[in-house]
Amino acid sequence: MEHRKHIIVALDYNDADKAIAMVNQLDPERCRVKIGKELFTYAGPDLVKKIQDRGFEVFLDLKFHDIPNTVAKACAAAAELGVWMLTVHASGGEEMMLAAREGVSSADHVPRLVAVTVLTSMQASDLALLGVERSLEEQVMRLASLAQQSKMDGVVCSAQEVVELRKLLSEDFALVTPGIRPAGSAAGDQKRVMTPAEAIRAGSNYLVIGRPITQARDPKSALNNIFDEINAA
Repeated sequence: MEHRKHIIVALDYNDADKAIAMVNQLDPERCRVKIGKELFTYAGPDLVKKIQDRGFEVFLDLKFHDIPNTVAKACAAAAELGVWMLTVHASGGEEMMLAAREGVSSADHVPRLVAVTVLTSMQASDLALLGVERSLEEQVMRLASLAQQSKMDGVVCSAQEVVELRKLLSEDFALVTPGIRPAGSAAGDQKRVMTPAEAIRAGSNYLVIGRPITQARDPKSALNNIFDEINAA
């Protein structure tokens, strides 16, 4: 089912019970789930284990960005939880990403390591305020190339950049795309969005989808509809 489980449902909650209630409405054969900073800070490692016990693979999206030794130890600790995927920030640099790879290398279950390029909430004007003179697209390409060079398994990027990234990166390098909104859904706080079918056709491997599923009247039906749309694409 690996090739069919493109959907990662974002559990953007501040309460473990709400997250478990949502997970109980989903199908682990049709999706994985993402635990980010907010939920992990509230609920901690115990929630990761509870969700994995229900058959779900967990994408632990903590976006580590620190000195190399600290990131290596944090990634090693996360790997001990048995998570499927972890994030670091590509802007932490080559040494930090290589340290992250070393940190998980001896784990019994080695997670996939993906590097965040430019957050999908950001626009070119935001980069300019940070002193980045490249265009947003150029910055994404540069960081993605650095991530591949630094032994990452993939990157987190906007689906709008996937076509160009596919030309630049190896075929087995994973592209994880937030900012996925089914037709008719509100963009929310995401600035660079795309529908699930468009993202898959462009070359995305994994689609991070939150509110269109978790805030739907019937989350299971919403998941199934997106699952069918993706597989038709």
